[in-house]
This record gives sequence, C-alpha cells and structure tokens, in this order.
Amino acid sequence: MNRFLFILFFLINMLAFGQQAQTFSVEIEEDTIPGMQGLQSFVVGQAQGKWLFIGGRKDGLHQRQPFSSFLASGNNTNIYVIDPVSKQFWLASLNTLPQGIQEQLQSTNINFKQVNDLLYIIGGYGYSTTAADHITYPNITIVNVSSTINAIIASSSITSFFRQITDQRMAITGGQLENIDSVFYLVGGHRFDGRYNPNNNPTFTQTYSDEIRKFKISDNGTTFSIYDYIAINDPANLHRRDYNLVPQIFPTGDFGFTAFTGVFQPVQDLPWLNTVDIKSNAYAVNNTFSQYLSQYHSAKMPLWDSTNNEMHSIFFGGMSRYTLDTSTNTLIDDVNVPFVKTISRVTRESNGNMMEYKLPIEMPALLGSGAEFINISSDAYLKEGIISLNRLPMARTLVGYIYGGIESTLPNIFFINNGTQSVASSRLFKVYINKSPLTSTAKPQKLDNDMFSVFTYPNPADHVITINVKSQITGDLKIILQNEKGEMVSTIVETKIKHGNHEYIWNRTREKSGVYFVVSQIGNVIKTSKVILK
Repeated sequence: MNRFLFILFFLINMLAFGQQAQTFSVEIEEDTIPGMQGLQSFVVGQAQGKWLFIGGRKDGLHQRQPFSSFLASGNNTNIYVIDPVSKQFWLASLNTLPQGIQEQLQSTNINFKQVNDLLYIIGGYGYSTTAADHITYPNITIVNVSSTINAIIASSSITSFFRQITDQRMAITGGQLENIDSVFYLVGGHRFDGRYNPNNNPTFTQTYSDEIRKFKISDNGTTFSIYDYIAINDPANLHRRDYNLVPQIFPTGDFGFTAFTGVFQPVQDLPWLNTVDIKSNAYAVNNTFSQYLSQYHSAKMPLWDSTNNEMHSIFFGGMSRYTLDTSTNTLIDDVNVPFVKTISRVTRESNGNMMEYKLPIEMPALLGSGAEFINISSDAYLKEGIISLNRLPMARTLVGYIYGGIESTLPNIFFINNGTQSVASSRLFKVYINKSPLTSTAKPQKLDNDMFSVFTYPNPADHVITINVKSQITGDLKIILQNEKGEMVSTIVETKIKHGNHEYIWNRTREKSGVYFVVSQIGNVIKTSKVILK
C-alpha cells in the first residue's frame, strides 16, 4: 500500500499566565479503502468504530449546463458501512426504504447531526421522482446508527431503523445542523427548487433562510415531532450557505459554534469573510476578523488548549477566494473562488482575538471541498468532537480521518466544466496530532488579518474624526457612518486605493450626540469601528 506522509508542523510560542503554550504538529497519512465509491457532500454517522455514509454525490463539481447539472445518475443510491481499520465496506440499496425516505437520502448538501446513536438528517437537494423535478426536501429523517450498521453487515432489513416526518420549515440545503443542550440549531442555508441554472434563467426558485432556526424534538422511539420552534432572522448577516460551522469553547468557557464565512453576500456574488459566533443564549457577528484562506464547506478539525485558553480550528483544502504568497506574505485575490490545496488554522486567543495562519504543508491535490473530518473514539475528545490538546499523550496520536470530497484537476474549472475536470474523491487520510519532540522547525505563516485595518480617532470625538486605513488590498474603498439602528447617516469617502496607509477626515455637520459606527469596506472585506460623538 502506497502511503504519503504530509507533516504539518506548527509551533505556538506565546506565553499565557507564565506557562508555555502547547507545542504540537499535525500529520496526515494517506490510506485507502480498496473498491470504495468516491463521495462528496454526504452524511456521515458512526458507531462501534464503523462509519455510515448516506447521500451525497458520486460525481465532481456540478456542471453549468442546466440539462447536465445535478443529474439523478450522480446520486448516491446506496448506504455504505466502512470499517477504517480492516479496510472493509458493505452496502445496502436505498430502494428497500419507503419512497419518501429513499428520495431524500439520495440528495446532496444535507444538514445532519448525530446525537448519541441517532443521526438527524434534514433537507437536502436533488431530483425527486415524486415531484418530477429537483427540489429541496422538506423532511427530517432519524436513523438509528448502530442498528443500521449491524443490519447492513448482516444483509438484513434496515427499514425499521429509519423514520421520517415532513415539515416545510426543514426544507433547507447547504446549511449546518448542530445541537446545544437538546436544542437543535439549523443555521443558514437556502431552499432551492427546480433545475440549477448559473445564468439565473427562470428554471428555479431560491430563498436563503437568513435564519438560525432553533427547535427541540419530542421522540418516543416510534413517532417524533418538532416543538419550541424559534426562528432568528438576520438577512444582513445570516444570508450564507455552504460554510463551516465549527464547535468552539469560547474564552469565557461557554460552549457554542462559529459559522466561518460561506456564500454569498446579499449584494454581490462573493464569499463572506467575517464569522458569526453562536451560543445558547445569543449570537454575535465578528466584523473585526476576516478569514481569507477558506470560504466553502470543507473538512475541519477543532482543537482546544485549556492551559492557554486558546481554540484552534483547522481547515483542510476546499475552495477559497484568496491564497497566500508565502514569499511576500501577500494575498492573491481570485474572485472565481478556486479549489485550493491550502491547509489553514484560525486561532481564537484568550483575549478573544482571532488570527489566521497558513500551515507550511498543503493538501496533496486540489482536495477538501465537500469532504468530512471523522473523529475517532478517544478520551481526548470533549464536547461535540473538540479535541483536547491537554489530554493527548506526549506522542503521535491518531485523532481522526478525512474522507471524500471533490478532487479537481485545476483551480478554476467552473466555466469549462463538462464533467471531466473533477471527481468525487475516494481518498482517505489518517490525521494525527504529534506532541512528541518535533523534528522540524517549520512554522505556520501568520496572516496579518489586518491586511485591511481601520483606526478611528479621537474617540469620543467632538466635531472631527480621523480615519486611518492600512491596506494590503487594492480595490474600491467605501466608508460610511451608521447610527445605532444600522441606518446610514452619511458617506465619508468613496475612492479606489492601493496598498499602503491612507487617512481621511470626516467633519460633523448635523449629527446628534450618541453612538455611531464607521463602516469601511474594500470588496467584501468589512471593518466596523464604534465611535461616540459628544
């Protein structure tokens, strides 16, 4: 068996409370499961050391031509059971399940979450024979994971382990489903009905949810229903899909999730760069940080360093508007948002600041988009699959696997895609964390996430505000003043800028005393500064 070892070393040198930060490396080792079907954008559950794969697609990136896009022939119509240790797999056809269940479970971009031994599957997009069209499925299906795995291995019936209800509020694809204290969070995504068409011809309808949909599920083991449903609507910030929702332990000790970037902004077809923190009692948009190196759903891994109160989120490949030229530490902007090999890390420090790093080794190909990181059973795992660095031994430890996703032959294939430029990958990677003495001094490259930074002074101000803009991005700059309601009070500047430092002066006219916000934007990078007018 051929193996490729990609060692991603990164050293964390900061001190916290007089203690040395955790020093570790991440290693990726390629493995194989002979004969296994390649899949992308699928659902995964696990029990007893085995994996359950449902849904997703067997082909690569969808084609641009409506008549060739999201063909039913590319649907995954099997359920797979994988044993990553013995390298065996088993399969069962969806055709034995009731029509409504088998249709939903062969869709793509499904929202899913496993809680104990139950796998909750919501929505998904694909061709429905019943509707005679492509639809987003308005269904929740609950799967008993261990019973399904055992039945497939034994070649026995799986029908009794699948239950489904219909609820139009669950018609979402490309969102993310999570759970905090028995409450489900269906975050973002959209409802897409009809045939995909990149030219926006009238072959489909699309509605972004713009919401965090919170609810509980009452389940007696036979029937189930939704209750305590609440929808939090925010079109300005939650209008995003195909992003990464990563479990987090925040500096306060609270548990929650962070929605990293995603697509598309309401006013332009460009990815988000900001993030949204979601806790049980609230959510908050972070406009002070921009994530440049990962914008689409990809394999990701959360790591928690309790000694230094730092949260690390690792993103493996995928798609990104920006890549980093490590020789000059400058970003290369490609608005076509290509496939990338980049492996990056976002660290939330103990003071709440977030920093982004490019790791020194990349994925071995244009991989990662639509892939999944699958953790393994270990005492090192905390809530929701967060790995505790402090619980890991001072050794090389297997912590999980990366499977599937889209593998592309070129960074940009969208405009030339005829179905041959990419495939659904069957590649498998073991992921290790190594806390033994390092054999390399290679360090991750830290992005100055202030590639575009804004400093406003004085604050509080009487009549004049000076706005200093430091930019490593070339583009159109717009700065506006907003009131506390988010309403625009005035336009401060609209101009094109190049790399460097720039200074602008705003003179107060009729503005009343109070709290205001200076909102500065270059492209889709937005920085917000709070100012007080006396």
